[in-house]
Amino acid sequence: MSDVQARPPRVLAIANQKGGVGKTTTAINLGTGLAAVGERVLLIDIDPQGNASTGLGLPRSARSSSIYDVLISEAPLSAVTVASSVPGLDLVPADADLSGVEIELGSQPRRSFRLRNAIAGLSSVSGQAGPAYTYILIDCPPSLNLLTVNAMTAADAVLVPLQCEFFALEGLTQLLRTVDLVRGSLNPKLEIQGLVLTMYDRRNSLSSQVEQDVRAHFGEKVYKTVIPRNVRVSEAPSFGKPALVYDINCTGSQAYMRLASELIGRERDRRAAVPAA
Repeated sequence: MSDVQARPPRVLAIANQKGGVGKTTTAINLGTGLAAVGERVLLIDIDPQGNASTGLGLPRSARSSSIYDVLISEAPLSAVTVASSVPGLDLVPADADLSGVEIELGSQPRRSFRLRNAIAGLSSVSGQAGPAYTYILIDCPPSLNLLTVNAMTAADAVLVPLQCEFFALEGLTQLLRTVDLVRGSLNPKLEIQGLVLTMYDRRNSLSSQVEQDVRAHFGEKVYKTVIPRNVRVSEAPSFGKPALVYDINCTGSQAYMRLASELIGRERDRRAAVPAA
């Protein structure tokens, strides 16, 4: 554990400017999968729809404070963090107030750095004050706005869920442009951590064609794990549970467990490739 305690959390923005690609589902279930194998995970919901918060069982009536307070009033993250029903997975909830953040912050200086500053203020294990996290996942809104820019400015890398359909490729092109813009002006270290193919339908030849095209263009950046279309995964949010809790044995849950394992392996390889300071 000493190595885990020593290194800062890996911050991943889960983003795609196209809606309906399984972004929030991936955030919830990847976070749950990581926690299931012993990682300490913080999921930050920065989407005004607040679906990640709902999907983890936090009703809107219970969101007395949220990421809104962090971005507007610069409240510490620890003050708005709640424990989810999943051991090892904490949540910073979102609510509809986030919709007005862009207007409320106006042209304030360094408004794109609000989330990065808040994450930097989190206590580490060595400080003996509050929880330490090995992973921080940020569930972004399906659009390019100040919230998404805050997430990418705070992140080490972007994880991209990509639905297996033609128009998803168009959205991916827009997202890559956004990452380039943020890297060039706000966060030089930002990279694409990987692409995850979601809603894969083996009965549909288009899914196979999209997979071939994406792997041909992005090679090793594309995760080997593919998330299938699965009714149980779709049902789980209505019960306020991750699919991994709702039905651990369904094909979607098993795929998300493999994704968590693959992500950990990738991160281990990345750390091993970085020369010691």
